[in-house]
Amino acid sequence: MATTHPVPGPVLREARLRLQQGGTLPLEAVDERVARSWQRSLAAGLTPASGMHHVDHLSGSELRQSLACNIDLINHSQPVMEYLFEQVRHSHSMVVLADRHGTLMHTLGDADFLGKAERVALQAGACWHESQRGTNAIGTALAEACGIEIHGPEHYLERNDFLTCAASPIVSATGELLGILDISGDQRSHHPHTLGLVNTAARMIENRLFATTCRHSTCLHLHPQAHGIGTLAEGVVALSEDGWIMGANRQALAWLGLRHQDIGATPIARVLDTRIDTLLARAASQHDSPLVLHRKDGSVLHALVRAQPGQRVAMRSTTAPRRSTGPATPPEQDALAQLDTGDAAWRAIADKARRVCGKPIPLLLHGESGVGKELFARAVHDSSPRRHRPFVAINCAALPEHLIESELFGYSPGAFTGARKEGSLGRLREADGGTLFLDEIGDMPLALQTRLLRVLQERQVSPLGGGAAVAVDFALICATHQPLREAAEAGRFRADLYYRLNGLTLILPPLRQRSDFEALTRKLLRELGGEPPLDITPDLLQALAAYPWPGNLRQYASVLRTAIALLDAGETTVDWPHLPDDMLALLRPAAGPQAAPASSPALATPPTAMAPSMGPDQKLADISRAAVQQAIQNARGNLSAAARQLGISRQTLYRKLG
Repeated sequence: MATTHPVPGPVLREARLRLQQGGTLPLEAVDERVARSWQRSLAAGLTPASGMHHVDHLSGSELRQSLACNIDLINHSQPVMEYLFEQVRHSHSMVVLADRHGTLMHTLGDADFLGKAERVALQAGACWHESQRGTNAIGTALAEACGIEIHGPEHYLERNDFLTCAASPIVSATGELLGILDISGDQRSHHPHTLGLVNTAARMIENRLFATTCRHSTCLHLHPQAHGIGTLAEGVVALSEDGWIMGANRQALAWLGLRHQDIGATPIARVLDTRIDTLLARAASQHDSPLVLHRKDGSVLHALVRAQPGQRVAMRSTTAPRRSTGPATPPEQDALAQLDTGDAAWRAIADKARRVCGKPIPLLLHGESGVGKELFARAVHDSSPRRHRPFVAINCAALPEHLIESELFGYSPGAFTGARKEGSLGRLREADGGTLFLDEIGDMPLALQTRLLRVLQERQVSPLGGGAAVAVDFALICATHQPLREAAEAGRFRADLYYRLNGLTLILPPLRQRSDFEALTRKLLRELGGEPPLDITPDLLQALAAYPWPGNLRQYASVLRTAIALLDAGETTVDWPHLPDDMLALLRPAAGPQAAPASSPALATPPTAMAPSMGPDQKLADISRAAVQQAIQNARGNLSAAARQLGISRQTLYRKLG
């Protein structure tokens, strides 16, 4: 129950009426969590007697899409829900699964209860968020982030007074809210153990999800008693190759004195008297008897170590001496590794980003224009647990100021002149469940910075033109080439927003400081050139590496793309003649006299050397033929290069030779 002792219905209804009329709530009558929920319901514009407004109900296609996005949650929940329903069958009750926004995904219910349940939309596709349904177990469990029971008139809307509901959150191994498990029934069939039953079932689902998502990790199974390992009451911790806690169930967090925010930021040696090599050795020995470990307060936990056989070898190698002095091989399984071409500074940044993937920690990317901030942000998204959800990128500098607000926050139908009649979700809601990337965040107007800060604090978006606030959940990555800290200190950027965005700052190195220029060049040639594989001459590569590249990767990729386009059929090596003239001029100082081969007339032959002398009796055709022969000689017989010197096509060159 939300209240310690049942409170009579008339007392609750009187308290609810007093709140609506602007009075204070008697604390002895209403549990503090219910009181907070009533106040949120009132702030959302709901009144107990008038019912719901702006109620969301997914259409058929929207429901199918939502079911697909939550398929893992549903698949792992259904067997537990069926077991749970067997415990409450014939009690005028339903077992309900909602997603992290309060939208119902799956229901099981007694036939004699379904008719009444349908009238309050206890069916798949209906939303039971507090902002739309007032105080209810699903919506209030979402808001309070804990298991709760709402009985009879504790519901904010009078039409729901006949219900008794108990709900518990379902969270992932990294602490991400996945959904809500609920039992709803007729209040006359209320049972005092329902909430405990739902809490237990939710933990069963969490443990099933944990076993799936962490199946490739080394896992530490914990319990104060040895025979408690393997039971529903055990704690489970997933460890990285170097001994950091990368996942944990609720019980493990409680026993280790940690919070979900500590996942990814805490080595196991900080909370238990053990080391990763000790645990890996234990796993390799395949001992079935638990270890005895001590917490920092001296108390004992029994532990069983389990790891994938193939993974033990990989993990043990992390403690062995390296035989190679070269850079470490990056992980092969994620999108960040696919961008890694060997630069140590870049790899260190990517490793830091991996540690916070899936955590509620925003990333702030700094770097010069063109270093690949959006490419890096997308790779972080594709390496995170949210990779199957949307990646929404917005360039704050590219949008007109008068459009940024509607683009970000969306708008209600008819909110302003020219608005679409059906309204707009806005990019923040489009990013729900995925990642929002705000490029050039330093160019966001101050007024909108205030609105964005409110969204980040409340995790809700209010569209322009009114309407109920809508809950949103997204990972946030921002990028800027400006010194944002200095802008905040000077008052050009909100300091409170800066500290909210600055969860982890990463500075991407400019191209001129990277040590992997050759590997990066060959990667770009593969990606831009396709088949057959392309090569580049050593002297040109040396000159390109010496250039400072003020436009960084964006500029370099553009130059290579143009050079590849200038290759003739059958050519597979990028050389000096394939560069645009402006790039040739820029590379002259960097190349030096040794880097300008004779096959590069733009560097080796002055324009006057290409022009034959004109006698008074020469015909134009003779002069043209002589110019062609001179160009071919300058190009060492390379007809494609000679044609480029003359500014004509190769076919025209052939005709002039005929």
